[in-house]
Amino acid sequence: MRIEKCYFCSSPVYPGHGINFVRNDSKQFRFCRSKCHRNFNKKRNPRKVAWTKAYRKTRGKEMAVDSTFEFEKRRNRPVKYDRELMGKTIMAMQRVQSIKERREKQHHANRMKDAQREKKVQARVEIEKSIELLAPAVANREEVMRKVVDTARERIVARKKAAGQKVEARSGNAGGGKEMDES
Repeated sequence: MRIEKCYFCSSPVYPGHGINFVRNDSKQFRFCRSKCHRNFNKKRNPRKVAWTKAYRKTRGKEMAVDSTFEFEKRRNRPVKYDRELMGKTIMAMQRVQSIKERREKQHHANRMKDAQREKKVQARVEIEKSIELLAPAVANREEVMRKVVDTARERIVARKKAAGQKVEARSGNAGGGKEMDES
């Protein structure tokens, strides 16, 4: 069982899925879905279509050069089955995958570091542009905070009074509820 790659978007094409197009010169093109096949027929360039892996790599959003990509190359050389060799191969594949994931995470963190700086700069520019909208809000901030604190204090006092009245009502009825006259 061989998992092919889509010619257009580079996603995996599992056996029995997708479309296989064979050109007159015997070159085969595999597509994962009709969306990729349609775009190929429209002669669109995968590097210019935003949702493809080729686009993401050309724009620097995904790693384009890494030593772990060497392990993904297709090898057509038949190898005699050996259980020990297969076990070692699977362990090596898992190790390569973990290394690749770690490197991708680091690549993403490095990209986002620059994006954070850019966001801060854009926020500062936006604040400077519309400072007249923020000035009244800042001026009223102290007044608003005073009102919030006062209402919170009033609620606390009201709760204490309500709790005090409940305690008095309970202690008043502690003798059984009926008072007897001694005459």
